[in-house]
Amino acid sequence: MTEHALWQSDAVALADRIGALFACIRSAEAELGALLVEIEQRGVLELFGYRSVPRLLEHLADVPKSSAERMVKRARAVNPGLSLDGTPIPAVAAATGVVARSGQLSNPMIDVIAGVLQDIPPEHREGAERHLLTFAAEAGHRQVAALGARILAHLDPDGAEPDDTEPATPTRELSLRRKRTGIWEINGKLDDETGARASALLDSLAQRRPAGEGPDLRSPQERYGDAFSDAIDLALNTPDLPMQAGDRAHVMVAVSLTDLKTGIGTALLGDTGTISAAEARLHACDCMIIPAVLGTRSEPLDVGRLRRLVPRAIRHALYLRDRGCAFPGCHRPPRHCHGHHIRHWADGGPTELGNLVLMCAHHHRLLHRSGWEVRIAADGLPEFLPPVFLDKRRKPRRNNLHQPLPFAA
Repeated sequence: MTEHALWQSDAVALADRIGALFACIRSAEAELGALLVEIEQRGVLELFGYRSVPRLLEHLADVPKSSAERMVKRARAVNPGLSLDGTPIPAVAAATGVVARSGQLSNPMIDVIAGVLQDIPPEHREGAERHLLTFAAEAGHRQVAALGARILAHLDPDGAEPDDTEPATPTRELSLRRKRTGIWEINGKLDDETGARASALLDSLAQRRPAGEGPDLRSPQERYGDAFSDAIDLALNTPDLPMQAGDRAHVMVAVSLTDLKTGIGTALLGDTGTISAAEARLHACDCMIIPAVLGTRSEPLDVGRLRRLVPRAIRHALYLRDRGCAFPGCHRPPRHCHGHHIRHWADGGPTELGNLVLMCAHHHRLLHRSGWEVRIAADGLPEFLPPVFLDKRRKPRRNNLHQPLPFAA
């Protein structure tokens, strides 16, 4: 067995053990929830002398009151109870409680299902819960939440009233400075309205990544930094960006074709910075290219015409097909995405719809650097094969979060 195969075997064993331990923890938490509801029915004051079950749990288990209240709320949603006069109170998500006791559902998943069912009329809950649980067997809680939102939208197609208020144009200050280390420092002051809008923008872009990829270990500051980078990409890609010196704002990356193909070496970034050739290879999946012929002293001898690697017509077809980042569980819309060549164009891969897939910046990097693989299935849609340590069978996965195109019956 090779060293790589041995490492993969260890990864599978570790992942299996983690899954088994989580199943035990979740099963125990479900049993604990049933006990909490039982205590509440019998009377926590009579049994223990506490005014409420969360107060009892706060001292009995040494957990914060807020955590205890969430546990009790979750337990009430999936376990039937009794009113003060002894009248039975049916559980909002009784079937979810049964599945939870087997250890198959995480707390976020239970909360998502119970939260959706709370807003669904009682006569529709059983069918909706059945659909949600079936989907939960193969999807994360974010994807189940998206399905729940579609169910609610179907039952209440009008939705909430839109907010038509127009924000005022604020004043602001900002400075951006590059240090010798290549790190850029940003400093500024924003009025309350601009700060609130900036916070909302960054919050929407700084969400934790889907649980299917493992825990998101980034600090809040790191997530905001990544979100700021995504916001810059969005601004640079907008067609309304003002011209600068007769051209759209851009950052030039210069790399030799040999280094681009091998991913070994460095590339010139802008005027003074450098990045690895591997990083340049990632950016070259979807970029504007100006081919240049250089002399022996790297002086430009001939410069070709600017052309976009993924033409506008193919980009529009990608938007229509993938509807956003195609990675399973990713909610990013098309404007956040790049066109990824399944077979890299520097290796001879064609720039055509059957060799392209929309990817957000994070999942684009993940695909270039991890064991995930993407392919176009027989029905013409992209599907992803997870690494062995996530799924020994490498069962193909797809993204269901984006609204599908309407079609004629």
